[in-house]
Amino acid sequence: MWLRRGVVLITREVFAGRFGAWSIEPEDVAELQVWGYRVGISVAAAATLATSCLAVAPEGSDLRSWLLTLADPLCCTGAAALGVSLQLIHIYLAPLKRALQVLWLLGCCGGAYLMATQEPPVALYVAQHPEAVWLVGPLWASLTGVAFKEGLCYGKLEAALLFGTVPLWLLCHLGQLVPPEGERGLLAVVVATLAVFAARKYTQPIKDDIGDKSVFKFMSLTAEEQEALLQEYKQ
Repeated sequence: MWLRRGVVLITREVFAGRFGAWSIEPEDVAELQVWGYRVGISVAAAATLATSCLAVAPEGSDLRSWLLTLADPLCCTGAAALGVSLQLIHIYLAPLKRALQVLWLLGCCGGAYLMATQEPPVALYVAQHPEAVWLVGPLWASLTGVAFKEGLCYGKLEAALLFGTVPLWLLCHLGQLVPPEGERGLLAVVVATLAVFAARKYTQPIKDDIGDKSVFKFMSLTAEEQEALLQEYKQ
């Protein structure tokens, strides 16, 4: 499709959707939402990486003191960034998106409760009290849901690995199933996988994260309009 703006001719790529052709329109805010989604994942990954350094920082070191001071702000930043991504993520099934947002909210409420009632930073308290996983675990479950969506839609290895290792790490900590060294190893895998997951989001075409706009349009129709459109495609 060709558009004329002044004396410049611009091509707009048209994509074949399940229910018709679609394109990224100039007035479409979806592209901005995609970058917000990706940046949110990146900030969450960076905050997780920084906070996880507490697991290996030597006792009494300046690094550990610095990390303890920043731990809660980092957790808040990472959680907020993930929340932004969950708001901007494009999922065809609205109830699934809402479910991930509810899990995120429950995890944030659990973390806020620990911040308000316990002296140590949340990350350190959860590390020392495995049962606290019940309070913050839902937030990690929402991240696992994002990984599931990415793995299902794009067949990404790092998304599948993240989907498997996050629950495994949390369950091992909750049930004290592995020694501390094993938990730190699992944490390292989770952090590294999340970093790769976040970085590789920027290698995807914008249209992948926007999703098939014809599907979103179809789902916004009434049942009668959907049936009429389906009958039209059958002819």
